Amino acid sequence: MVKTEPVTDRPPVDRPTALVRMADAGDLYISWRWTHDLSARGIGLVPAAQLAPALAALEDALPGEDLGPALTTGALASYESELALAETLSRTFLPYGLAKQLYELYRRGVRPHLRIQPSPRVAQVPWELLAPDPGVRLVEIADISLLAPVSIVRAPARPTRPWAATRHLPVVGVLDPRVPGFRADSALGSVLGRMRADAPVARMVGRYAAEGRWWPAVADPVEAFRRTDLDRDRLGAALREGASRLLYVGHVTAAAPTSGQSENAQLHLACTAETAGFADPVRAHRPLSAKDLLLGTHGLAGDPEAGGTRWPIPSRVALIACESGGDLRFGEALGLATAMIHGGAETVTAGRWTLPTDLAFHRLADAGPSARPLQDAVCAIDAAHERDDAVLAHGDWQRERLAAWRELRTVEHSPVLWGAFATISTV
Repeated sequence: MVKTEPVTDRPPVDRPTALVRMADAGDLYISWRWTHDLSARGIGLVPAAQLAPALAALEDALPGEDLGPALTTGALASYESELALAETLSRTFLPYGLAKQLYELYRRGVRPHLRIQPSPRVAQVPWELLAPDPGVRLVEIADISLLAPVSIVRAPARPTRPWAATRHLPVVGVLDPRVPGFRADSALGSVLGRMRADAPVARMVGRYAAEGRWWPAVADPVEAFRRTDLDRDRLGAALREGASRLLYVGHVTAAAPTSGQSENAQLHLACTAETAGFADPVRAHRPLSAKDLLLGTHGLAGDPEAGGTRWPIPSRVALIACESGGDLRFGEALGLATAMIHGGAETVTAGRWTLPTDLAFHRLADAGPSARPLQDAVCAIDAAHERDDAVLAHGDWQRERLAAWRELRTVEHSPVLWGAFATISTV
């Protein structure tokens, strides 16, 4: 088994970095170059005939509206079938030349940083799980992040809020807000369930509250959950006061890739249907769309306010919700993750696919009563965003999860949940 380093507060010194970019043109084209050695580059090609069955196998394994198959009979539900899928994905998507360079670095004890810009067709591929060898996963020999679209990162009006300058500011937390018109057990109901003071996420809130770093201020950590007052206006006011991070745990409705309108992705807060916004109301609720974040109130108010002014996005954002990073499946990515970067974020962690809740693990997969995979993921991603190098810390968490998956091989340790999360970084 590959040994991994513990999470540290400092990034590795002189970590080699490769930029890996992909393009769809019938076949899939993959190019890469190393930033420390411009001559170390390469090009790979995945024929459409090889690409289609690999993506079909991945799609069959991922959770959908019916979570049962993914947690019980799907490829991600058992270690052996998940490893077989990871090997298939590796043979398909990891070019031999790049794999050889990574192996040479691994033999020298060097773990580089791969910054991947996937094409829309392969945006849901969990690169960390690729298995170039049955005993080695890509996340064990490389730290992995996703590249944000260059057009967004280099937009002239895009603000920058460096982590080093803002890390002392409050953490703005929106945890499982009550969506108007939806009961706790409905489609847009609770994702964390009834919260207890001794639950992992409640203890996390308690630590921040004791330091005076949590917004909204709470006397009891349980008060941070299922709130009815966290709408877009109050969120905007908190962000304008200054924040180091935004932590959102709740529901996202992703736009269908076939629509071509990634800006219609929706974040569900406690906004009522009477709230002004670009998204259509759903029962008694109007979602906050990526279009709102990008355009603000232009076209909605006589005295319009820019999105970046109304919601100044902090340096780091965690969107822990189903397919919250779904905009990368579009040729023109303008969804929620991209809107956060456009608004000033340097680092965004989001989900590639539907996330099973702790209740789903218990009811559908017979997970033990003490298993809380989703809460544990929230705490781990939150902790990673507090580190100097969030990408390294995120990778260390996934390496720890992989080690538990290898050893215990029970579904609550499966990458069906932790493999969904990817970190998009601009730095």
